[in-house]
Amino acid sequence: MHIAILTFEGYNELDSLIALGVLNRVKTDDWRVTIATPGPRVTSMNGVVIEQMSTLEEACAADAVIVGSGIATREVTEDPAIMNALRGLDPSRQLIAAQCSGALVLARLGLLDDIPACTDLTTKPWVVAAGVEVLNQPFHAKENIATAGGCLASHYLAAWIIARLGGNDAAEGALRYVAPVGEKEEYIERAWRNIAPYLPAPAPALA
Repeated sequence: MHIAILTFEGYNELDSLIALGVLNRVKTDDWRVTIATPGPRVTSMNGVVIEQMSTLEEACAADAVIVGSGIATREVTEDPAIMNALRGLDPSRQLIAAQCSGALVLARLGLLDDIPACTDLTTKPWVVAAGVEVLNQPFHAKENIATAGGCLASHYLAAWIIARLGGNDAAEGALRYVAPVGEKEEYIERAWRNIAPYLPAPAPALA
């Protein structure tokens, strides 16, 4: 199981790295989480340099993808090489999630047609201009596409992906690991309140 987090120049550390940390709470041999970048390394909005773990092409073949956010997302959407590579994203065969301004990437790829989105307040006008309804909530999903708004909503995307690929118990375990001491039940309850309405209903028990 490969989960790729698309991370571009000027990336927001809270968006890419919190998701990376939560997703890596799943400890199974077939579970792999990577930072996917356009080149060998990228520098964050605050100067943190990270090296490529997978390519954009590999991300397009992953089981799940998170499109991270950053201060240069509009430039990303105007880069033909990057956008052409990302046209390989396909919600019919993979989970696709976007954090904050990552929703603009999905909008420009045509993946949010008739799907409302969550994003940050700075990005909202650009996503609206792309023809997408923006919701005033932290998380939304429809079938295999999810979006989250606000840096500290990134754990919602990670938990949704874990629940979809590894089950609810695995998602709750990951959230419990990272939740603040003394607030774990409250933290998990709030996360499920946002995520659960967008998870597939459990299969009925066999007679």
